[in-house]
Amino acid sequence: MRIITLDEKTRENILADLLKRDPNNYSSYAGTVQEIVDAVKEKKDEALFAYTERFDKAHVDASNVRVTEEEIKEAMDQVDPKLLEVMKTSMANIRAYHEMQIRRSWFDSKPDGTLLGQKITALERVGVYVPGGKAAYPSSVLMNIIPAKVAGVDKIVMVTPPGKDGKVNPVTLTAAHLAGADEVYRVGGAQAVAALAFGTESIPRVNKIVGPGNIFVALAKKAVYGHVSIDSIAGPSEVTVLADEGADPRFAAADLLSQAEHDELASAILVTTSRELAEKVSEEVDRFVEKLSRKEILEKSLENYGYILVADSMDAAVDTVNAIAPEHLEILTANPFETMTKIRNAGAIFLGEYSSEPLGDYYAGPNHVLPTNGTAKFFSPLGVDDFIKKSSIVYYSREALEKAYKDIAAFAEAEHLTAHANSVRVRFED
Repeated sequence: MRIITLDEKTRENILADLLKRDPNNYSSYAGTVQEIVDAVKEKKDEALFAYTERFDKAHVDASNVRVTEEEIKEAMDQVDPKLLEVMKTSMANIRAYHEMQIRRSWFDSKPDGTLLGQKITALERVGVYVPGGKAAYPSSVLMNIIPAKVAGVDKIVMVTPPGKDGKVNPVTLTAAHLAGADEVYRVGGAQAVAALAFGTESIPRVNKIVGPGNIFVALAKKAVYGHVSIDSIAGPSEVTVLADEGADPRFAAADLLSQAEHDELASAILVTTSRELAEKVSEEVDRFVEKLSRKEILEKSLENYGYILVADSMDAAVDTVNAIAPEHLEILTANPFETMTKIRNAGAIFLGEYSSEPLGDYYAGPNHVLPTNGTAKFFSPLGVDDFIKKSSIVYYSREALEKAYKDIAAFAEAEHLTAHANSVRVRFED
């Protein structure tokens, strides 16, 4: 990996380079995606099934688009029992973590005759997009569905692309069943996102769409935002490792590669105060790459967006991490808990040498759907809050309003909104 001495100029250049990975930069695909979305909105099932045959090479129609209970049972029988047990343990951890996020409605009643509050209501219908085809991402299924179930969503509708044989990956189906999906449909791509957003004869419209996907899925979610809510426009995966001279170079190298293997746009960055550690990590990375299965992707990913940055102080290193605002941050310092208090921007923070990033991807419980491309400066991980909405509650007795109505009317008239003023005055006319 390239080793760079960190200064203000190099930091600016690297940040600019990382921003090239933003899905919003792929405007050349936007027209195609909009055509698909518009076609499904207008022609519904007809367009949905045609695009599925065109892109996924699978024949789907109204009679088979929804996955049946028999198919789910058949899928579960195909899954390795050991993997099934691991998934159940992971589910329990994810559920326990997200149950700590549950919000309650609250009401504050005062002796003066006023009551204010906030009513928490779960979303009625949520759509979950899960990448499919040959690949299986059961962890993504669990991470998207379980928080919705914990929040109390009434209906969870999952869509995922079929293979050429028209079938859904059995591990994906098993995860969906275990997590609590109410309906599963064998469609994917921008056309599936449009179906969830606008509804078709076969697929019901939802209130919100969550879940990862390729650039077409990301842009489709962007195109339907406003008609429905979405979680985020996810970019390529990324990890930053913050380390001092005491870190284990082999651990740091392994953790960098755990994200670099996702795809050629994935980012893996080590920020350290030690030139010696930087050189050792670079050597360990080279050794690992030679023997790992996704060598070609790893090499391109590191060539494109892999960096080892050597800072002259821990404060400078922390400032750089906060500027990057990484999706995943690992802290390998002498006192990671103290270092963590200085971190302002990161999607998920992993503390110490035995808390590597895959722990969060699969098992520990916190959500692995995280803000990317610097959006950790203002976005949070997917959680229960993404599946609820809040309503303000206001109650005033006659006596309480009588004390306030003249002030309200004066405020309204200052804005030349006389009907507003009249609305409170009319209650106290002689």
